[in-house]
Amino acid sequence: MSAPARGTALVTGASSGIGAAVAAALVRHGYLVFGTARAPGKIADPLPGVEYLPLDLTDNASIEACAAAVGDLDVLVNNAGESQSGPLEELPPDALDRLFRTNVLGPVRLTQLFLPGMRARRRGRVVMVGSMLASFPLAYRSSYVASKAALKGFASAARREVAPYGIGITTVEPGSISTGISARRTQYIADDSPYKEEYHTMLSALNANEANGISADEVAAVVLRAIEASRPRPLYAVGSNAPLVFALRRVLPRGAAERMVSRRHGLR
Repeated sequence: MSAPARGTALVTGASSGIGAAVAAALVRHGYLVFGTARAPGKIADPLPGVEYLPLDLTDNASIEACAAAVGDLDVLVNNAGESQSGPLEELPPDALDRLFRTNVLGPVRLTQLFLPGMRARRRGRVVMVGSMLASFPLAYRSSYVASKAALKGFASAARREVAPYGIGITTVEPGSISTGISARRTQYIADDSPYKEEYHTMLSALNANEANGISADEVAAVVLRAIEASRPRPLYAVGSNAPLVFALRRVLPRGAAERMVSRRHGLR
């Protein structure tokens, strides 16, 4: 297939939620869109106009095969990831390893594979879909917070490296979103955990906030804005009263901001 005037885009984790919404928005705006899933053949409602590719972000061979199948790329949206929770003390090492391969190392490797072509053509956009929890950490989400903060760190530091070649790298941090992710979150909490009561208090509030959160389409609109901006900002935040809470974060002491996040999730 030849690329349309708007260019070619790859959206990871495009089978549902934010990824599916972003892929659909890009199709509507005239992009040739590839979407990834672990098992494309099992997608219940594939999106018209999206060509699906298999991708396992924990497997370097899978990442390289995906990049090779796409070829020249104008837009990369690193959206796929795992949502994980549990007390730091009880997070299994293999679960942490998988999370960082999925949420950080895999997206970074995929980005590395596409940057040379973008640089040679002197154009490109890379969007890291992070989380507002990277800016507002929450107890019992330490591994997820750390992975999203790491992804944002890569994007923020690399922006200056690639900007002279017409490439923009940015991070979009959604707040609470109603995508059904609560049912897919991996959890690690022992039956006899001393943290059990407080953990479940946090989890109940988190699930309620997500159930009442903004739609994936609202996040997709912000991702599209970042892609099409002539000079994308380093960070876009959407949902969870982002303009207000980021303004408060700038003026409140760090401890006060942390308490604000804790109280929103039932923790005192």
